[in-house]
Amino acid sequence: MSQEIKDIPNAENPEEFTGKMRLTKPKTVAAGIPAVVWSAKHIFGEMGVGRGLKALAILNQKHGYDCPGCAWPDPDDERSTIAEYCENGAKAIAEEATTKRLTTKFFADNSVKQLAELDDYHIGKKGRVAQPMYLPEGGTHYLPISWDDAFKKIAHHLNKLATPDEAVFYTSGRTSNEAAFLYQLFVREYGTNNLPDCSNMCHESSGVALNETLGIGKGSVTLEDFYKAEVIIILGQNPGTNHPRMLSALQKAKENGCTIISVNPLPETGLMGFNDPQSVKGVLGLKARLTDIFLQVKINGDMALLKAIEKLLLEEEKKAPGAVFDHDFIAKSTAGYNELIAKIEQEDFDTLVKASGISEAQVREVADILKKKNKIIACWAMGLTQHKNAVRTIQEVVNLLLLKGSIGKPGAGTCPVRGHSNVQGDRTMGIFEKPSPALLDKLKWVYGFEPPRHHGYDVVECIRAMHEGKAKVFIAMGGNFLSATPDTEYTAEALRRCDLTVHVSTKLNRSHLVHGKEALILPTYGRSDKDILNGEEQFVTCENSMGVVQMSKGGLKPISNDLLSEPVIVSRLAKAVLGERSKVKWDLYLQHYDYIRNDIELVIPGFNDYNARVRKPGGFYLPNTAREGKFPTRIEKASFTVSDISIPQIAEDEFMMMTIRSHDQFNTTIYGMNDRYRGVNNERRVIFMNQADVDKHGFKAGDVVDLFNNTDGVERVARKFIIIPYSIPEQCTATYFPETNVLVPISSVAEKSNTPVSKLVVIKIKKHT
Repeated sequence: MSQEIKDIPNAENPEEFTGKMRLTKPKTVAAGIPAVVWSAKHIFGEMGVGRGLKALAILNQKHGYDCPGCAWPDPDDERSTIAEYCENGAKAIAEEATTKRLTTKFFADNSVKQLAELDDYHIGKKGRVAQPMYLPEGGTHYLPISWDDAFKKIAHHLNKLATPDEAVFYTSGRTSNEAAFLYQLFVREYGTNNLPDCSNMCHESSGVALNETLGIGKGSVTLEDFYKAEVIIILGQNPGTNHPRMLSALQKAKENGCTIISVNPLPETGLMGFNDPQSVKGVLGLKARLTDIFLQVKINGDMALLKAIEKLLLEEEKKAPGAVFDHDFIAKSTAGYNELIAKIEQEDFDTLVKASGISEAQVREVADILKKKNKIIACWAMGLTQHKNAVRTIQEVVNLLLLKGSIGKPGAGTCPVRGHSNVQGDRTMGIFEKPSPALLDKLKWVYGFEPPRHHGYDVVECIRAMHEGKAKVFIAMGGNFLSATPDTEYTAEALRRCDLTVHVSTKLNRSHLVHGKEALILPTYGRSDKDILNGEEQFVTCENSMGVVQMSKGGLKPISNDLLSEPVIVSRLAKAVLGERSKVKWDLYLQHYDYIRNDIELVIPGFNDYNARVRKPGGFYLPNTAREGKFPTRIEKASFTVSDISIPQIAEDEFMMMTIRSHDQFNTTIYGMNDRYRGVNNERRVIFMNQADVDKHGFKAGDVVDLFNNTDGVERVARKFIIIPYSIPEQCTATYFPETNVLVPISSVAEKSNTPVSKLVVIKIKKHT
């Protein structure tokens, strides 16, 4: 599936490689002038100066469009007139707004087999798909097809299925609120809840954990809370690469006296230092130190660390009752306190410290800081959510915050940092395989049809269903499903067993090339594209990580006249599939997007007066009960959770592997072959290892090795990876996603959330022969 590396020499000195890979010293500071330079290279290299400047001028502005990258919020008040975006946001726009077009000639000249031999980077760099394309059964090349014929083709396949549950409808986080609402409406009127989405692979664990404990599956803080916080704890997150604009918020918090504690197996550059390129100090290269205490936890050692901290805080609370824990808050707003305290008292402190990988001195240092503070924010990302015990670990984060009364007050709360621009909005709109009865009741009341009540497939379940022949049609609203999912070979075979695979996409990606018996690519607008419907310019809306809904209005001329917007694609598809039996007025949605928002207002809570409020600059906040100190759980209180720690058991010759992103990528989109912050250039097939492990197992820096996983008796292999000694705990390793997704077993999932466990894969490492 991936391009193999050839002729990589060994090197005694990792600073100097004479092959294709080049290593430099890892950076100690993020952003700064280098970020500006790289942004310009990507933008102007893909679209020219004029179009590039126009694209950047309105990116994340109140009158412009929302970045298709991460879901970090924009400031509520004034936004930068210089640049309200980061380096990776600029790269995302360069990818999306490129002027490279893939016409029918391109597909005639390049067979599916030829394109599939490229790596993901070179596939993505080919450009934007300019017209609908169809691959017939047994075909070798994609062929042009009209939109009407494409919709008829999909309708034929869907309407001949024995049951609607034989179809799967996947959603990427880039999809707008309007498109997501229509998509789930169409799918449920069609008759299934098979609505897996990218949340299933990232923050599903957060949603489960937070719903069970706080009654709402979203974070509770706002951007303003960051500026009021006394302590910010960042767990399992690399903001310098995955959410770079977060660094500005951390810098401002730091200037206001906040202590920042970072917990991660790798010392990521963005956690350590930041040069704001819009400040004089940043331009001069005078970095702002961000992290005060860095805790280099073992892979999956986070829960043990949290419990060790809680045990020390309990000791301090006993010395000075009421001085450490917020007993007024605990008595009024929580349940399960006594049970949690009993569990903490049973824990052995030395065992917890050893399992965490952190020194006792550092654990005591953190506890000493936290005992005096109660305005605490906890941030986390996939370093917590993609573990077997992810839900329990996140609930331990909540335990710590509840003990301190650090939820529902200014400067405190939960902050699961979402990885894709509207992934939270899609869930709000009803993209969920386990819909609430309240949502289904509203759909029935507004539209007059009976939606299905049984649960559908999530991502892992839908892969299994396709593999077993229980699902025969796969439709993806955005995304690169194959490259995002676990157990690559298994998932590829699952897609190949489908009768039809359909992808609504902007650019060519791997999932178009590993397909069902028949396949369709339906090209759509990007966020930056101007969307004109019936002669009137339209806008869509998005929800960020902190629950703000705002408009997004592109300003660039689309690269082709044969593109359709996602809302139009869904509406026309619904008409073709459902025909006269539909009770939804799809033609109304094809007139103007305001009609979509009118119906969202009727179905989804918190969207009253939607069209008027979203037109106000900056949009509006959705209601958030946890932010208000209310917890609509089963018992109407926030719940403490009692859990046991999990200590991974691995053999002497085994390693724990976590997948990570390079600085030149966003999710499955590879912008380039460099990881500037970690000092890796011109290569992605690398494995970061502790130097002691390299020596102990007879390897050298630069050795080319194969990686093996044998879960469930199935041998999974990722070949030709280059060893790079790095600062990482012993028996822990890191590799880039998606190159090592092939090693992530389909059976290895998080408890309750069913999220693939991509942050702890047990592997063996052998020299390549």
